[in-house]
Amino acid sequence: MNRTRNNLWQIFRAPLLLALLSIIGLVAALIGDGLLDLVSWLTLGSTLLVIAWYWSRRSG
Repeated sequence: MNRTRNNLWQIFRAPLLLALLSIIGLVAALIGDGLLDLVSWLTLGSTLLVIAWYWSRRSG
């Protein structure tokens, strides 16, 4: 059994990226219309796509 140790950056980089995308999406939805609506949909939807992708990998 070969286990490698991960540092904090390796552990938290994906959740931090998803949090940053969510914050950008929420701010974009609050401050604008038009293109900012598209930005908010894409950034907030990316979190759902990542969740669905990981869920499908674990189920299969």
